[in-house]
Amino acid sequence: MTSKRLAAALAGGLFSVAALAGCGSDSGGGELAGSWDGIVEAAKKEGEVVIYGTVAPDNLELLKKAFEKKYPDIELTYVRGTDADLLPKVEIENQTGRGTADVHMTTDAGWIDRSADGGYSVDIVGPSFDNEDYDRSNSVIDDQWFLTSATVFGLGWNTQKLPNGVTSPEDLLAANLKGGKLGVTNPAGIPTYVDMYRTIDEDFGTDYVDRLAAMDPRVYDSAVAIGQAIASGEIWASPTIGSTILTEKANGAPVEFIIPEKPFGVPWYSHVLSSSPHPNAAQVLADFLVTPEGQAAISHDFVPALPDIEGTGVAGSDLLAQEIPLGDPDELSGDSVAAYQEEWEKQFLD
Repeated sequence: MTSKRLAAALAGGLFSVAALAGCGSDSGGGELAGSWDGIVEAAKKEGEVVIYGTVAPDNLELLKKAFEKKYPDIELTYVRGTDADLLPKVEIENQTGRGTADVHMTTDAGWIDRSADGGYSVDIVGPSFDNEDYDRSNSVIDDQWFLTSATVFGLGWNTQKLPNGVTSPEDLLAANLKGGKLGVTNPAGIPTYVDMYRTIDEDFGTDYVDRLAAMDPRVYDSAVAIGQAIASGEIWASPTIGSTILTEKANGAPVEFIIPEKPFGVPWYSHVLSSSPHPNAAQVLADFLVTPEGQAAISHDFVPALPDIEGTGVAGSDLLAQEIPLGDPDELSGDSVAAYQEEWEKQFLD
């Protein structure tokens, strides 16, 4: 697996649409059919599929509706949480052989790398992965992990609080924004956010993170929560907001979002779990995620893995998820992340 920093233009607690506790099934909930048509028919008989994901809840709900429209005989249930919420669940299900999830979606490059020899995944077999527009050679790792979407972090603000707007990260260190008017994301247990802080400290200007901490910002658990806080006027702005804030703008909130000259982005990769209790439905969902209908749902207001998908991406950019690399797993080991978290807490919470 190769990775590099993003150098081109360019989540909250556990949430489920159904109570899943105690619903795990023994590993190998059935056999995979021998042809794609057979897999689809077998998936209909299984009748359900479960995805764990860190993408925004709105996107998971869009995915549910789009998937069930195409496959009305298969009910999709999603569980939304941060990587800190979901990775332990995936690990336990793998270790015990009692699976609840069928497909898992994450941004944690370190975990993806560490899981390679853990028997977590099975090969994907859907025909949509061979779509020329999907660019399989740059989108699939080891025939198991597949690029699903990406997000880009930038500068977001409330247009009523800052009517003159924002043009650069330095603008958010102005004296009038001190004392709880900015919002930042707590990187606790989330390597993606650790990678983000390290990157903006290099790319946004000398000692940017130290100077940001000196602004006494409010701390939130996710970029989604920051977007909601900006929309409501609870805070005025953030230099660490994801493109999900565009959903707030589309809903009429007084917010704006721009990508800085040197932005930070992160891709989501997904895999079909070997502990899946619905192995055929899992493959059908995985395939659907990289179709135009699936991308319109899961990548709404995010960076898509297919070109020309309406409602995706950032205005003024034709960026695709394939242009946003995974972080370096060597820099995102458990010890490295824990050490940075301790340093970050001294800066922002003490």
